[in-house]
Amino acid sequence: MPTSRYPQDRFDDLPDTDRVGAHRAENPRMRGWVVLLWAALATVVLIAVGIFGTLIASGRIELAPTPTPTVSVPPEVTPVKDTSYQVQILNATPEEGLATRLKDDVVAAGWTEDTVTAGEAGSQDFPTTTVFYSTAADEAAAKGLAEAIGGAATEQSDAYVASSPDVKQLTIVIGLDRTAAGSPTPTP
Repeated sequence: MPTSRYPQDRFDDLPDTDRVGAHRAENPRMRGWVVLLWAALATVVLIAVGIFGTLIASGRIELAPTPTPTVSVPPEVTPVKDTSYQVQILNATPEEGLATRLKDDVVAAGWTEDTVTAGEAGSQDFPTTTVFYSTAADEAAAKGLAEAIGGAATEQSDAYVASSPDVKQLTIVIGLDRTAAGSPTPTP
């Protein structure tokens, strides 16, 4: 039986080594434990991603939860009777003389005669007697004045601003609740 020989080519003229021909490489040795480790790691990652994806899809986990709004109760302002404020009284009812009577009540509560003015408002249908103040710093004094006149609502407004920025002023607008048709004017 004849042995087959390959024809001679340029790859056969190499220095003596263990290799036979340059185009024939050794078979690399496969390490089975490395392949097993990578397969196990890939399996764990795929299972974790699947579970996490299912929880997100079912709504059990939110990636960016919306914050629940918190309701903060504004601090309660304690009324302070501060007679350093000028007081403007406006009668917004059809009944005459209410502003003068309320001026007497304010003076009797401790304000001086020259810091309290009384007059008529531009309308005669204001529903509720209200003490108006300009800034949040004036709220305690407005509540104190409201208590001094026997109770009134208080409201922050820029509608009744003092003529000078140096002057602290509160404005009482007498409403229909102080007329003879409404409830009687309380006395302090």
